[in-house]
Amino acid sequence: MKARLLFPFVLLLLLSLAFTKPSPPPTLFIIGDSTVNNNGKGQLGWGNVIGAYFDTTRLKIRNNAKAGRSTRTFITEGRWKTTIDAIKPGDFLLMQFGHNEGSVPDTSKAGRRGVLRGTGEETKSLVWPDGHPETVNTYGFYLRKFIREAKAKGATPVVCSMIPRNEWKDGKVIRASNDFGKWAREVAQQEGVTFIDLNDITALKYEKLGPEEVKKFFPGDHTHTNAEGARLNAESVVDGIKTNKKLVLNKYLKKG
Repeated sequence: MKARLLFPFVLLLLLSLAFTKPSPPPTLFIIGDSTVNNNGKGQLGWGNVIGAYFDTTRLKIRNNAKAGRSTRTFITEGRWKTTIDAIKPGDFLLMQFGHNEGSVPDTSKAGRRGVLRGTGEETKSLVWPDGHPETVNTYGFYLRKFIREAKAKGATPVVCSMIPRNEWKDGKVIRASNDFGKWAREVAQQEGVTFIDLNDITALKYEKLGPEEVKKFFPGDHTHTNAEGARLNAESVVDGIKTNKKLVLNKYLKKG
């Protein structure tokens, strides 16, 4: 008698499981500048090619980086809102900024991308020609905003220092270890998230290759790479992921 009563419930359970939609795969959101996303003539960013290193049947990739943007303008132009609104629990956020932040922050064409240096709470008040105010913050402030808001949505943030430019001194690639690379590391450590020292990982590879070989990666200037350079930088990102064994993103990398 009990078996007869249980049968309909078991059947209902099996039917519900059969028609349950599988959970959508997580998404890796990437934000940054032109060194991450570039469609210039003969140029590519590492975010344009990094999908080749992941199993994209199990992980979606959305490269939301945009040429010419700094942490500040990525927010003021609404690009961060578009990204954070799309992030869901279980997703990942990979960020790399620093190339466009160096100008003194103001409302001029050059200064509109600039941020205050460091990771503190200092601010600068601006008023644009149309009358609207803007409070400019430090580089670290903007990174913390990305990290904390992504965490609040249930995502896993990862901070990268910026790829090095093709600039050398005394046979060594010039690092960002005294400014934007240093500040990116500090914020990642303070917020308890993974930090990938993309600046140093790639610089070491450049030094092994030598200036003449590295020059081939930069057809137009000392900042933007071609496809071959983009692949090398993407491999550096992957190297950084692999060194952080606890980072769940590892399980979506292709084997081998």
